[in-house]
Amino acid sequence: MARRFRGESHHKVDSKGRVSIPALFRRVLEAGDPDWKEGLRPQLVIVYGDHRRKFLECYTIEAIDEVDRRIDAMPRGSMPRRMLERLIHGQSYPTEVDGDGRLVLPQKLRDKIGLKGEAFFIASGDTFQIWKPETYESEELARTEAWLDELPEDFDPLSLLDGAEASGA
Repeated sequence: MARRFRGESHHKVDSKGRVSIPALFRRVLEAGDPDWKEGLRPQLVIVYGDHRRKFLECYTIEAIDEVDRRIDAMPRGSMPRRMLERLIHGQSYPTEVDGDGRLVLPQKLRDKIGLKGEAFFIASGDTFQIWKPETYESEELARTEAWLDELPEDFDPLSLLDGAEASGA
């Protein structure tokens, strides 16, 4: 099984759009790039998606290859395939980690999510997301807290895994 992104952190974004990637995230990007070796820069793909998406989703090469394989398996010319090709292939930005462990986010991507002085990174398994901190807190965090508030005090989130298929089993 591929290594997973874990954790969350805040990082400054400079005027050129450079932002440091959490060190543990860089190790996962290296492990998820089949062409990476010491001395090379790990590659990744940033999917910025449609007008409703308020964050940037960063995929390792292995993770985006899996998505690509699944899209390729869909019937050619079908509307779902065409839409996924547009949303995943068309609205994405292939890039690499620079020599200082940073991403350089183009102005278009920063403008899309309103990113200015600080970025919030949060792990999402085989991807990680980059948010404007205020948007994450007001929307995503608020949604999670509201969902949890509807559940009993003794609710164990791991109980959601009951009955789930174990991958690779």
